[in-house]
Amino acid sequence: MTVQLDGAGAMREAMVAALRKEGSITSGSVASAMNTVPRHEFAPDEPLVNVYQTGTTLWPKTDANGRKTSVVSAANIQAIQLEQAGVGPGMNVLEIGSGGYNAALIAEVVGPTGSVTTVDIDADIVDRARAGLARAGYEHVNVVHADAEHGVADNGPYDRIIVTVGAWDSPPAWLDQLTPNGRIVVPLRFAAITRLISFDRSPDSPSLSADNYRLGAFVPMQGDGAADEKLTAVTPDIGLRVDQNSTLTFDVPALRKALNSKPVQSWSGKPFDMPDELELYLLTSGPEMPMLHAAQDAVDQGVVDRTVRIGTPALVRGGSFAYRVKRENPETVSGYETGVIAHGPQAEQVGGELLSMIQTWAGEHYRRNAAQIAYHPNGTDTSGLIGWHTAKRHGVLTVAWS
Repeated sequence: MTVQLDGAGAMREAMVAALRKEGSITSGSVASAMNTVPRHEFAPDEPLVNVYQTGTTLWPKTDANGRKTSVVSAANIQAIQLEQAGVGPGMNVLEIGSGGYNAALIAEVVGPTGSVTTVDIDADIVDRARAGLARAGYEHVNVVHADAEHGVADNGPYDRIIVTVGAWDSPPAWLDQLTPNGRIVVPLRFAAITRLISFDRSPDSPSLSADNYRLGAFVPMQGDGAADEKLTAVTPDIGLRVDQNSTLTFDVPALRKALNSKPVQSWSGKPFDMPDELELYLLTSGPEMPMLHAAQDAVDQGVVDRTVRIGTPALVRGGSFAYRVKRENPETVSGYETGVIAHGPQAEQVGGELLSMIQTWAGEHYRRNAAQIAYHPNGTDTSGLIGWHTAKRHGVLTVAWS
């Protein structure tokens, strides 16, 4: 046991050093917390080498269809969320989606004068979190079994709300239980993607605003806040995914025929870098686009480029479509160049339109956090909204590009 704990301590230090080097940890308080909390106590059946890797999720729970319903998030994502949240000593913090470890990290940062509540809809996960917190010495964390769509009013208001599940909306309870100058860090799902967004609240406005967001993947929220994207299968291995409130429709037979046509390639002369920023721009600055997804078999057979495997925005015009790709180009900053592959009878026109959007982004918005994201709760005056916006159950999300 002593050998394992000594080994865990060394691995913990190495994990923190790696997270600092990659930029996930930027503050001393988060580094100290992650160096202190024994992560292995929250995944006792996992090998230590897995527990202290920076990008590995732990202890997944799956449903009857094999889909993950809960995990202990990867350490780099937890570090990023804590840095985004700006948690400080004495704060009262609500964590939505429990696993135990992240709540312990928050407890370390808020210290003895602060308070932490963690809530989950799954009784098994609540029991697991309580057991891990007890083993690690954080019994003072409030662990609640409830549907987090409604928050935990009894322990509020909260200076920070940190959401660790993919949420399609920001329900009224979260805003009601947030202090006037509070902050919500939430993996928000929109346009068939997820972005980990740090929303700030101002006492002078009912809206939330953000200019800090990151890429992240999270298991979807369950209960009253659950929502699913819509998937249109073009072939058994290739599909188009849109947000649940999208009105896009597709000519599937024509698109299937286009897949078998000779592709047209064009290149931007711009570096392939920050693809997540480009993805967000393409989805929120022009015509509505679906996300094009493909199984590995479709990539291996050469039907689509390998960039489609993890999903990429596609510009669809009738029976033609285009999506972005990359190729090596040592003359660019990143060593790669962004381009477009297009299929169908109007491949050149559709490909040219998408290429023009890519060049505009590269010329005007090529930087981190170039978008300003805002959330306007129902009841807010949104009559003057311009630019990209989407209506959700409880409000309107907007994305503007400076």
